[in-house]
Parts: sequence; C-alpha cells; structure tokens
Amino acid sequence: MNPLASARLSLIVGLLVLALKWVAYILTGSIALYSDALESIVNIAAAFAAFIALWIAQQPIDQNHPFGHTKAEYFSAGFEAMLIVIAAITIIYEASQRLWVLVYASGGGTSVNLEGLKWGLIISLLASMINGALASYLLHVAKKTRSPAIKADGLHLLSDVITSAGVLLGVGIAWMTGWWVLDPLLALIVALNILWIGAKLFRESIGGLMDEGMNQSELVPVQEVIAHHLQGALQVHSLKTRRAGAVSFVEFHLVVPENMTVKDAHDICNCLEDALQEILKEVHVNIHVEPDSEVEQHGFIVFSESKEQQSRRE
Repeated sequence: MNPLASARLSLIVGLLVLALKWVAYILTGSIALYSDALESIVNIAAAFAAFIALWIAQQPIDQNHPFGHTKAEYFSAGFEAMLIVIAAITIIYEASQRLWVLVYASGGGTSVNLEGLKWGLIISLLASMINGALASYLLHVAKKTRSPAIKADGLHLLSDVITSAGVLLGVGIAWMTGWWVLDPLLALIVALNILWIGAKLFRESIGGLMDEGMNQSELVPVQEVIAHHLQGALQVHSLKTRRAGAVSFVEFHLVVPENMTVKDAHDICNCLEDALQEILKEVHVNIHVEPDSEVEQHGFIVFSESKEQQSRRE
C-alpha cells in the first residue's frame, strides 16, 4: 500500500464530496450543512498538504538529510490543524449571526429552503457515505504503513462522518418539528468538534517534530524483542526511541562481558537489529557496546554478571 497513492485518492474523492455537500447547502440554505461543506474544503486542503508532505518524505537520503525526509509528514498534520481552526472560527461566526437572526430578528422563523431540503439531505447523506468509505480505507493504510499524515487524514474524515451524521439528524428533526434554532446550534457543535480535532492533530504534529518517544504500548514490544535476543549480553540501558513519520529510531547501550570478542558482540548487535526490523519495519538502530564495568543499576534488563564483575563487587 502506497501512502502517496492513498493521499492522491483522498484528494480526488475530497473534491467529489465537496461538490455534493455544496449542492446540498445551495438546495437547503442550512447553516449546519454549510458548516459541513466548509469542513470538506478543509479536508481537501489537508489532503493536498498530505500529498505534498508524503512526496517529500519519500525522497531518498541525501548529504544534507542523512536521516531522510520523513518528518515532513508532521508539517502536513500541523498545517491541517491550522486550517481546521480557521474553519471552526468561520463556522462559529456564521452560526452566531444566523442564531441571532432566528432568536431576535425573525421571531423563530427559518431561512432554510424547505422545498430543496429533502434532496439536500439525500445528497449530503451520499457524500457522508463516500467519506466513510474513504476514512475506513485511509485508516487501514495508516495501520499498515504507520504514516502519520495518512492517519491524520483518515481520523479527520472519520470525525467528519460522525459530525455529518449529527448534522443530518438534527436538520431532519428541525424539519419535522419546526425547531429551526437547531440549525445554527448544530453548526456551533460542529465547530467545537472541529476545534477539538485541530488541537489533537496539532499536539501530535508538535510531538513528532520534537522527537517525542514511543508511547508505552509501542515501547513494551521493543523491550520484549531486545530481551529475547540478547544472546549472552548482560544488560541494556539508556534506551531511547523516537519516530519520524513511518520510520522509527531506536538506540541503547548494550553491556557485554569484557572478555567477549568484537565479532561476538557484533553478531549480537546484528541479531538485535534484525529482530527490531521485524516488528518496526522501517527502523534505524544504533547500539553502543560497553564492557561489564559499565553496567548500570537502572538498566531495564540484567541477565547475569560475569565472574570478574562479581568478584569486583565482593
């Protein structure tokens, strides 16, 4: 599965969904459906940013970028967060104006076009179903490739689907009951949901750019793999991890008996690198080998001590 091709598909489908949602808004005049359509513009901008970032991330290592370009994916997530906030502020402004008109100016009437409401809701429902299928596909690709840009795009679309479902339900209830004040109120709820998404994506993008380590659920399998492939080494300490897009970076100090040959220590390192490659797919491993005189009290793995080390401690 190619993340770049997935981003291209997201961009194309996003244009189709935007067209459908905009038609739904024009037919109905609903501010809630307008907010839904506006979020689709954000989706397109985000998909475009993800496409550019993924293209940059896939560029080969060069002299100026010896660790690759994979961090570019986090910039697209940050850009998406910024667009989401702008869209949310716009929706809040539009919904507040519509709410004021309904409550204070029109005496509870509506500016929604009732004649086009049925077809508008049907078209919006179709657009949401397309978005749901795309979100499911993108999250599947993100799980396989561990691409933060594709994951952000998929989660954003999934949230959009949930929001759209709430909007459609609310507008439908307003249509049946005549409580048209629900229209701008739902738009405000959509805006708050969008703001929450933006804050979450911004936090994730900053974490990636700041070399945040793996979380506990990701770190435990790494520790277990190291523990099962030490092959005579005594201890691992100073374990550090980080991610840059789909690429993982793992480094640690490996304590071995001081009488172990360089070749044997090298073989252990190769075994550890291969084992980590199995679970992390794309990973850079940096292992610093130390003699047993460098053993640490806080190393996370201690199997045994050499006789020389035991005698020194006694």
